[in-house]
Amino acid sequence: MAASPDSPAEPAPAPKRRRLRTAVTAAWIAAALLLTAHLVGGRGTSYDAGGPPHAPPATASAVPDGSSAPAARPSAASEGAAHLPRSEPVRLLIPKIAVDAPFTDLAIGRSGQLDPPPPDDTNLVGWYAKGHSPGEPGTAIIAGHVDTTTSPAVFARLGELKKGDRFHVNRADGSRATFVVDHKESFRKDAFPSERVYGDTPDAQVRLITCAGTYDRRARDYTENLVVFAHLV
Repeated sequence: MAASPDSPAEPAPAPKRRRLRTAVTAAWIAAALLLTAHLVGGRGTSYDAGGPPHAPPATASAVPDGSSAPAARPSAASEGAAHLPRSEPVRLLIPKIAVDAPFTDLAIGRSGQLDPPPPDDTNLVGWYAKGHSPGEPGTAIIAGHVDTTTSPAVFARLGELKKGDRFHVNRADGSRATFVVDHKESFRKDAFPSERVYGDTPDAQVRLITCAGTYDRRARDYTENLVVFAHLV
């Protein structure tokens, strides 16, 4: 994923790089499947678990051992698109759907599950802090609830976004990253395409993720995840 801050080594021959990518791809998919889990349940009422059913991989820019996930295809934006250095996000602004929300860090808990944002905060989004930060090369993951036990939440209107809509991420270094929506899709949680959603990219991309579909009272969770795919402009 993002390059390590250490001095770069000489590039490996193409066949060796392909073999390495194949091996890393297999390892990453296996790790994602091991981390497959639903998050907090609905306490018997309609409630959004607020996150995807699989935990995303950590990135080379955020992990000491420098391991990385496999590269995926770039977005509609060119591979040479502008990008920003790593910086924590502090606020998400989506004017079209009236989102103006602070960020909290999300991490993988002891059980191997990606912890969701706090369940009762209706105006809070989380980002996977061991992944890419929004604006740096790679895929940044931002998750938010569609509702809580008491009311609609920050991503209640996420499904209204369309191709070409823009949103912004204010960052700790004082910069603002602006993203444009490429497309959106809903996926059943039992068939979530981890590699497609989380796969690394050479350009700066973001995935906005929330729950969707119908509410399964037995599982105390929604049946689908809505994913908005976007890239830095």
